[in-house]
Amino acid sequence: MINTIKKKKVIAVNARFLLDGRLEGIGWFTYETLKRLVAWHPEIDFIFFFDRPYHKKFIFADNVIPVVLFPPARHPILFYCWFEFAVSRALKKYQADIFISTDGFLSLKTTVPTLLVIHDLAHVHFPEQVKYIEQRYYNFFMQRFAQKAARIATVSEYSKQDIHQQYQVPLNQIDVVYNGARESFQPVHINTQQQTKDKYANGQAYFFYIGAVHPRKNVHRLIQAFDQFKQKTNAPLKLLIAGRFAWQTGKVKEAFDQALHQQDITFLGYVKDEEVPLLMGSAYALTYISLFEGFGIPLLEAMNCDVPVITSNVSSMPEVIHNAGLTVSPTSIEEIVSAMIKLYKNKDFRRELSFNAKQQRQKFSWDLTAQRLEKSLAFFGL
Repeated sequence: MINTIKKKKVIAVNARFLLDGRLEGIGWFTYETLKRLVAWHPEIDFIFFFDRPYHKKFIFADNVIPVVLFPPARHPILFYCWFEFAVSRALKKYQADIFISTDGFLSLKTTVPTLLVIHDLAHVHFPEQVKYIEQRYYNFFMQRFAQKAARIATVSEYSKQDIHQQYQVPLNQIDVVYNGARESFQPVHINTQQQTKDKYANGQAYFFYIGAVHPRKNVHRLIQAFDQFKQKTNAPLKLLIAGRFAWQTGKVKEAFDQALHQQDITFLGYVKDEEVPLLMGSAYALTYISLFEGFGIPLLEAMNCDVPVITSNVSSMPEVIHNAGLTVSPTSIEEIVSAMIKLYKNKDFRRELSFNAKQQRQKFSWDLTAQRLEKSLAFFGL
């Protein structure tokens, strides 16, 4: 009698955004969803492809096999080398059944079916805000990646429609999985709120922004609007801006230099992960008026903390915030100022937004995201 041993299913994962101490949007998505999928499926081997030395905390369980592939992929030429040579060879070597890539890139050479996560198409709508060589890479490859993928997951209905329209991918091949927020984002005790204000804002209430300081994030108009808010109300509020300075920050510096209330604006830089929930939960309001988002995770983080939100009325942001925040035109400083004044003067309205947030946030969690991604994998026979 011939014994047959059934081969374990192997899922390979693009883990290059799992960077210790530097997790941002794609990194958090990868971390939170894969941590859950690995735990839920001990019968599957997960091969994590890193492009540099990794931290052991990203090896979630015994069924995760870390593999470092050369070269480090942080430049378009190296993107190509990493995906088309290193990844394609590794997929064959480890006999992967599925490849999950959470950063919108994949290997065109491989025959292994890919579940591709595309978070947004910002480079299509704001090409001038992308470095030239990266824009050329996106223009040439992104549609090819989308059409090569066996299935696509994305983080909002807006992005689903955008991918369909821009890249002609059938809607029935695109799944909306949304994003989640870390469990550390929750309402903060009033005493802790005051301690946070004392530490970061001279004891005063503050509007809060968290994210990269980049033209698409519209921070320069936020500064201009805050300055006008201060002039019109003389309110004791501060503006705290947390996040790394990214490419093209000249408008932000110019807006700050021209502000009459510079002393009330603080750039915190990159804030440690454990500090962000305290800053968010202690804020008077989140002011997140980006020009474009595929989802906008800070919106959900604020809702989880019962913090009111001012955000933009474009792309995915109204879908995420619904009635738990004020939406404004991101290009209208007057509308942003009016929203700030409304939140400042109308305490009952602030409480209404916080109540609505309790309902809206139930639609999103990392557990739900992982479950939805698992349903996407079901199309591959998982």
